[in-house]
Amino acid sequence: MKRFSAHFIYTNTGFPLKRAVVTADDDGKIISIHDTGGTLQESRSVEFFNGIIIPGFINCHCHLELSHMKGVITGGKGLDDFIKNIRSSRDDDPQKIVASARASDGDMYGEGISVCADICNTSLTFGIKKESRIRYLNMIEVFGIDPEKAGRRMNEFLGIAGEAVLSGLTYSIVPHSVYSVSRPLFRLLRNNSNNNKVTSIHFMETEGEKAFLSDHSGPLAEAYRHSGLMPPKPETIKSHSDAIMNEMTQSGNLIVVHNTFADTATVRDILKRGNTYWCLCPRSNIYIEGRLAPVEMLVSEGCEIVIGTDSLASNNTLSILSELKTLQECFPQLSMEQMIRWATFNGARALGEERDFGTIEPGKKPGLLLLENLDIASQKLLPDTTVTRLI
Repeated sequence: MKRFSAHFIYTNTGFPLKRAVVTADDDGKIISIHDTGGTLQESRSVEFFNGIIIPGFINCHCHLELSHMKGVITGGKGLDDFIKNIRSSRDDDPQKIVASARASDGDMYGEGISVCADICNTSLTFGIKKESRIRYLNMIEVFGIDPEKAGRRMNEFLGIAGEAVLSGLTYSIVPHSVYSVSRPLFRLLRNNSNNNKVTSIHFMETEGEKAFLSDHSGPLAEAYRHSGLMPPKPETIKSHSDAIMNEMTQSGNLIVVHNTFADTATVRDILKRGNTYWCLCPRSNIYIEGRLAPVEMLVSEGCEIVIGTDSLASNNTLSILSELKTLQECFPQLSMEQMIRWATFNGARALGEERDFGTIEPGKKPGLLLLENLDIASQKLLPDTTVTRLI
């Protein structure tokens, strides 16, 4: 049994507790939270830390199998250039891919991540996830713009889903994005995702998406032509709202990822779906497009926000804390308590994992993290703030 205290404890069940005591068993299950009212009696059995204790982080968007691509793609050239480079550079020695993914899995756990929604284009990472201390939800990602090949593509991804079943892993079959899935493939996908607990989709990442959906013009169209992937008669959904509201499963929760070019009208349309979460990956957005999602607008519209890291192809670390530091630097009006809630409680709800994660409550095993080297008086992160896993 272990007992921890700190200047503040964010339980996500009420106001932050000052110098409270959290007791956990040796397996990490929370036994009790004692509110001392801010007056902690010195005790040998209680470890006191100069910082803030929070639940484990929830990474709502990652690509573990792209970990071998760290530093391969030059940033700042836009999504169309990024896609070209992903397609030309992602294939590598499977042993290298697995070794890099295994290292990233260990790094994420050390960075305090307890649950991760991970995009899968292959089954290469399944063995890692079976052994990991992180709880993974595998988002088996469907893509293919040629309407004539929709059936073949669907069967390929159903094969990966079958491997997930054999590995005993939790999975959902999900679309990559509105611009990368043909209408026939969207409809096949909908028929195979009616029981999804969680669905995710890359969403409004670049300004050129609307032009491509409208008349198959713009930088994305050029990227497809350059790659030899533009079909003779492309058939895509005409708008982001139509895709979400009419062409995708309405089952379970939906996570829309990136939202870099989200606009108010589209956001309001999609909020009508309900059970929708808006995932921010700020460091990746800056790396690829050189800009951030309209966070203030999303907050003002009442969007439920969660946090992701994206991949090492577009980031130099898979650290939720680094994402929060970037958000605070760019949007100083955001409170630390608000951002921590996005990265813990909201993430657990989005992934349907709130029974065990997201809050510090008796009976749960959320993981306990310690944030140190921060401005405790003003409750702000600093550039030197670190995270340490206590449990």
